[in-house]
Amino acid sequence: MVTVREHARLTTGSCINTLDTHHVSPTAFDWLCALQSRLRPGGASLLEVEGRQWLRLDSLVGVIQTPCGTTLEILPKTHDHEDDASCSRAMLRKMVASLLDLPAKEAGEAALEHFDVPLTEWVMRQFLLSLQRLVQQGLRQDYVRVEEELPYLRGQLHTTAQMRQLPGRAHHFHVRHDVFVPDRAENRLLKLALERVRHATNQADNWRLAQELSARLHEVPASTQPQQDWRAWSRTRLMSHYQPIYPWCQLVLGQGMPVALAGDQQGLSLLFPMEKLFESYVARWLLKHLPQHLCLTAQAASEYLCWHDGRRMFQLRPDLLLRNHNGAAVMVLDTKWKRLEADNRANNYGLAQGDFYQMLAYGQRYLTGQGKLALIYPAWTGFDVPLPMFEMGPGLRMEVLRFDVENDKLCVSDSFWHQSPVIEVVSQRLA
Repeated sequence: MVTVREHARLTTGSCINTLDTHHVSPTAFDWLCALQSRLRPGGASLLEVEGRQWLRLDSLVGVIQTPCGTTLEILPKTHDHEDDASCSRAMLRKMVASLLDLPAKEAGEAALEHFDVPLTEWVMRQFLLSLQRLVQQGLRQDYVRVEEELPYLRGQLHTTAQMRQLPGRAHHFHVRHDVFVPDRAENRLLKLALERVRHATNQADNWRLAQELSARLHEVPASTQPQQDWRAWSRTRLMSHYQPIYPWCQLVLGQGMPVALAGDQQGLSLLFPMEKLFESYVARWLLKHLPQHLCLTAQAASEYLCWHDGRRMFQLRPDLLLRNHNGAAVMVLDTKWKRLEADNRANNYGLAQGDFYQMLAYGQRYLTGQGKLALIYPAWTGFDVPLPMFEMGPGLRMEVLRFDVENDKLCVSDSFWHQSPVIEVVSQRLA
């Protein structure tokens, strides 16, 4: 087990192992370099190679299991202390739980702090507990048409096959009949995920529970066509008790993952772009805490940067857009997973000039030059005081806000949101 933080450096040489620098085997080093080559065409960046002995990780977080047996755990860089891995691990689990839209009961503190293990073991544990509850409630069964040869007549006689029966087997019957079995698309996917967990887990409790559930699901075959079974997953009222396990099954099987790892290794790997996790977490927090006179739109895409030859060019997609009761845009917010330094005025606090150009374009197109802009960064000890207001033009202002992930709090005053009259509440579920 190699536990590091995002942007850590890995080496095949000798070093003092910390969360920011760690030794890995040459086989794991080479496999990670090959993995980066496979991820690059899709736009994902896992690491940067620095010579023959060093590589630097990017902002992907999660767990990677290499074929040689190395488990690389990458945690978010949220705390100052290099030995504080448990807090970062708990924060990552909380953000992943928010990404899955789990009910409050399942995403509570007791569930998140059940035991301090890497993300994959926690995901496998949640899958096994959800599957255990589902088995106790009862698996959904369905009628399946079976064609077989029996020494007795059962169901419907298959006349064509019976007429072709060999003389020596005339006493056997080719029959068709329906059997009531749990061989459904949903159960086949659950069995496939269970088998993957059973072979991948390193926790004794998880392995014992997986063995028990595998014995109880012995009648269910594992899915051989996962994509087809995912499309056949039913979401009707009769299948409502299957919904809690759906996101966990997706994670175990890598369905819809932000970064999918293709390969023949037997381990379970989960990777998440930290920028997307932070954006999703902030958006879901805002949905619960926004004043009633504002509604939230994620990834708005109605405006473009310019027109050319009668056509629009360069679509503008802010992370978060706030509208009033009339539907008019009043505020644009963008999330950035980056550490700012409030006392480093000489280096512009660590702010990027390109982000300001981007926000200025949002303000001109979505707010017509009148309104409020905000950049949201994670709070930490080096960014514990608000920055002064940024004037982007007449009537257009921008604030740099702090979001405390550990305490679930956006550090703003009560008057920050009050800009338009209160009429109605409009909310929508974020994709």
